Amino acid sequence: MNVIASGKRKSAVARAYIKEGKGIVRVNKMNIETYPEHIRAIMKEPLQLAEKYRKKINIEVRAGGGGPISQAEAVRTAIAKAMTSFFNDASLKEMFIEYDRTLLVSDIRRKEPKKQLGRGARKKRQKSYR
Repeated sequence: MNVIASGKRKSAVARAYIKEGKGIVRVNKMNIETYPEHIRAIMKEPLQLAEKYRKKINIEVRAGGGGPISQAEAVRTAIAKAMTSFFNDASLKEMFIEYDRTLLVSDIRRKEPKKQLGRGARKKRQKSYR
């Protein structure tokens, strides 16, 4: 049985494909262990929480868009969603939500659009009366 789940963060999107296996985790066709420590820590959070399920599955994740941290957070959401639907375990879902809700709920916040007369969304050009 294969399960596909997706996670989003800012403009990054990740799709996780889970099937039965030996515990191999690949992100963008690279082993998860090859990523830098701070990014790997973000991506591995759901795997560390659900340690007893980890050795039973293989996970293949494809991530794109956004920056490296946004992609890592999208990957973590996709992995957690895929694991909950693969094992269909209410206690696993409850554990993820109790630890951090963003593991199962994608972050919908987006960048506010730039407005005229300014450099960004809120900053305006200063006005001088003298």
